[in-house]
Amino acid sequence: MNYEDRPLVHALEKFCQQRHVSFHVPGHKHGSLSGLPHELRQALAYDVTELTGLDDLHEPQEVIQQAQLKLAELYGSNKSFFLVNGSTVGNLAMLYATVRHGDTVLVQRNAHKSVFHALELTGARPIFLTPQWDESTQTAGHVTLESVKLALLQPTNVKAVVLTNPTYYGMANKELKEIIAYCHAQEIPVLVDEAHGAHFIVDESFPESALQLGADIVVQSAHKTLPAMTMGSFLHVHSDFVSTERVAHYLHMLQSSSPSYVVMASLDDARQYVESYTKEDTAYFQVYRKRLLQGLRSIPTIRVVEVDDALKLLVRVEGHTGFSLQEALESQGIYTELADLYQVLWVLPLVKNGYTDNQIDIIEKCRTAVDSLNQSESIVVPSNIFMPLLSVSTVVYLPNQLVGMKSEWKHIDEATGCIAAEAIVPYPPGIPLLCAGERVSQEHISQLGALLIAGSHFQGAINRKTSQIKVVVEENRGRLL
Repeated sequence: MNYEDRPLVHALEKFCQQRHVSFHVPGHKHGSLSGLPHELRQALAYDVTELTGLDDLHEPQEVIQQAQLKLAELYGSNKSFFLVNGSTVGNLAMLYATVRHGDTVLVQRNAHKSVFHALELTGARPIFLTPQWDESTQTAGHVTLESVKLALLQPTNVKAVVLTNPTYYGMANKELKEIIAYCHAQEIPVLVDEAHGAHFIVDESFPESALQLGADIVVQSAHKTLPAMTMGSFLHVHSDFVSTERVAHYLHMLQSSSPSYVVMASLDDARQYVESYTKEDTAYFQVYRKRLLQGLRSIPTIRVVEVDDALKLLVRVEGHTGFSLQEALESQGIYTELADLYQVLWVLPLVKNGYTDNQIDIIEKCRTAVDSLNQSESIVVPSNIFMPLLSVSTVVYLPNQLVGMKSEWKHIDEATGCIAAEAIVPYPPGIPLLCAGERVSQEHISQLGALLIAGSHFQGAINRKTSQIKVVVEENRGRLL
């Protein structure tokens, strides 16, 4: 295979062909000391460090610089960065580069937990923008231009707007271009977590990237929809309001000082995969997807919901939760991205011309899974339990104010009106249902109760067995912001 259009991959391949003697880190010494399975040990030959000819991620001047320049040219940014700590580090860096302690930030309420961690670490004051409920996917969608305008009318000096596009479920914000233009007219940068949209530039059949629509910083998880390794992501800067140097400064601080060359090489390869995607590849993907849809829809009781992103499919079986469907599919060796109360989410491969898999076998396994599911007792899956909260809201306490406060575990039926002592995050998708310092509403309780009954998994301060959450004790409630 010709690696020359992938500068870092090419350099790494040439370096490893030398079969040099290692008196340097890492300690596995090309895998010779490793006890991992044979196939993994082979990959360790490429797990090297900053050696002559391989450049340095934190001061790139050679092949890593060339690879990142190619990335920036492809995506149309002023500067693009390889991320080896996932989109999480990109979300942290973009907020550190734009806000200071006490600054006000507008945040889409269904942001990833890493955005909330960034707010906590920077000490910024969030104003939450509640997204509209999307009936077709039964999920939280996007914030509207009107809600952004409403929030900006408040007497606060907003320093940044943080949005998520697309949603985890593949829905794109139809007003994103207008929102960005409105914010820019007031000299407010727009930061977009586009973790699930690194493939959008492949073809016009996909939604437009936030970068194309004018966003100042865009973070993308190349490992989610492109053929990059887990933890491999991109960060793009294209802005008149945000300093590229400040972004680079915080990436120096936040990223590992010992970045994985295997992950970086996979990012170089993923960039080339997108850049070489042809019209023939697009046509092949569309045929692949159409056949998969036809096969799924041939199974009685299955319903498939298509979304804006053609790589995402929502699969449902009437009378059963997504959690039950996920379990049935896994019994047949089919693993989906996530399950929720209503459905499972499939993330399709961005295949190229010539890709093959046994779709007939896949569909038959799905049929077997659904048949076994339909033999079990069906339930009535409630709809519209996730009622919209206030369109604009904020926390009662900032995370640093919660430090040292007394807290207690309280049953969710008794928690309405209390203040959450810690975040509660259904995972996946990793979107906080309650943020630390947020007042618990009846809508929160309804959502929590439904998710607990359905068997959802959580991260954070919730005890599933006792249906309790951790709240600030009564005596502290008077200390409002």
